[in-house]
Amino acid sequence: MTGRSQKKSHEGVIDENLRRVYEEAIEEGVPDRFKSLLEQLKQQDSEKDSSR
Repeated sequence: MTGRSQKKSHEGVIDENLRRVYEEAIEEGVPDRFKSLLEQLKQQDSEKDSSR
């Protein structure tokens, strides 16, 4: 294998692994704790808006 073809092979493996990790992260969704924190922030914002 030449240096150039070996580099392309390594880049292909890296690309494949990055895509796999990205897809797994997307499938996990948003954790419930994070959703709860977002809801609390929304409530605080709406309370600030209603007090103006």
